[in-house]
Amino acid sequence: MKTKIAFTGGGTAGHIYPGLAVADELKSIAEKNNFDIEISWLGCSKGMDKKIVTSAVRGDGRSSADRFYGIPSGKLRRYFSLKNFSDLFKIAGGFFKSFFILLRMKPALLFSKGGFVSVPPCIAAKILGIPVFTHECDFTPGLANRINAKSASKILLSYEETKRFLSEGNKAKSVVTGNPVRPVFYSADKSKGLSFLGIPESHQKPVLIVLGGSSGARQINQLVSENLDFLCEHFIVVHQTGMVNTDENENKTLKEKYGDDYKPYPFIYKEMADVLSSADVILSRAGANSIWECAVMNKPMVLVPLCGNGTRGDQVDNAKFFEEKGCAEVLLGDEATGENLKSKLEKMTDVECRKVYAENLKALTGETRPALKIAELIMEKAGN
Repeated sequence: MKTKIAFTGGGTAGHIYPGLAVADELKSIAEKNNFDIEISWLGCSKGMDKKIVTSAVRGDGRSSADRFYGIPSGKLRRYFSLKNFSDLFKIAGGFFKSFFILLRMKPALLFSKGGFVSVPPCIAAKILGIPVFTHECDFTPGLANRINAKSASKILLSYEETKRFLSEGNKAKSVVTGNPVRPVFYSADKSKGLSFLGIPESHQKPVLIVLGGSSGARQINQLVSENLDFLCEHFIVVHQTGMVNTDENENKTLKEKYGDDYKPYPFIYKEMADVLSSADVILSRAGANSIWECAVMNKPMVLVPLCGNGTRGDQVDNAKFFEEKGCAEVLLGDEATGENLKSKLEKMTDVECRKVYAENLKALTGETRPALKIAELIMEKAGN
C-alpha cells in the first residue's frame, strides 16, 4: 500500500531546497525498507516554486517529488499595505484549494517548510485531522511558522535556543533537528571545485568565496570592489556578483587587472557545492540556508547580514548566534566598512585560526544530517 506524504512551503528558494533535502532522505529510507511512498508538494501557483520542485532530482536522477499542486498565495505582511486586502482573497483561495487537494489525497502527514504559501495548507490539514510537522530554519520564528505552530503536532527547530521564543505548549511539541541541507553538500568534491574555478591544487593563498545570492548583494559587492587590492593581496577571490547587481564590463576590467587572483561569476548553481568545498573562508549574507550549507562543510565565515527596513531581522539573529558560538565573524549595519572587513579577514589568513572556527562549526552542526533526522521523524509518524 502506498503511503502519501504532502509537503508545503515556498515563495522563495530558501523555503523549498531544505524541504527537497528532506524529500530525498525520505525516499532513500523508503527504498531501503521496501516502503512505497508518494510525495506531493503544495506550492505557490505563481513564481519559482513549480520550476524548482518539478526539476529537482536526487543523486540517482529520479525526481525528489512526485507531484506539484499550485495554490493561490497571499503574502502575510506586518505593516499597512493595500495589498493586504487583496491578498486576503488569495489566502482564502489557497485554503479552499488546499482543503480539497488534501481531502482527495488523504496524506499520512503534511510537512511544512514555511513561507507564506504554507499557512493555508497547514490550517486545512489541521481541520482534516492530518498531522502537521512544521520546520523553522531561522534562529527566531517567522510569522508564517508562528501561525503554522497552532496547527502542528510537532515543531522542528534548527537551534535549541529558539525554544525560548515559543510558548510553553509549543515547547512541549518541539524537537531540535538542525536545518536540512541538500545531500550534495555532504558529498562535495574540493578538487572538482578548484578545477571548475581554474585554481591549481598547489595554490598558496587561501580561497575566499564571496556570496550574495542569485541576485547579488549590492552592499557586499561594493565592499569587495572598494577593497580588492587588499583582498587579492591576501586571497584568491571568487566573487559571485549576482545576475542583477552586477556590471559585466567592470568585472572584465577587474579580471584583467587582478588576473587569477580575482574570479567573478554572475551566478554559480550546479557546481556550488564543490565550489564551497574549495573555500578556505566565505564572505556572505546570513540567510539560514546559506549559513548551514557553509556550516556543514565547516567553513569559517564573515557574515554581513541584511538588516534595516524590509527585513524582520532574521539574518541579524542568525549571524549573532554563529558569532556567539565562535563559528563566524560579523559585520553588522554601520560596522560593515572596508577597514572592519580587512580586520576580520586578516585574522582568517592564519591557518590555525581557521581550524578553530572549523572545529566550532563541526561541534555546532553535529554528526547527524538534519534532513535525515527529520525524514526519520516523518517516517515514524507516517508508518503508524
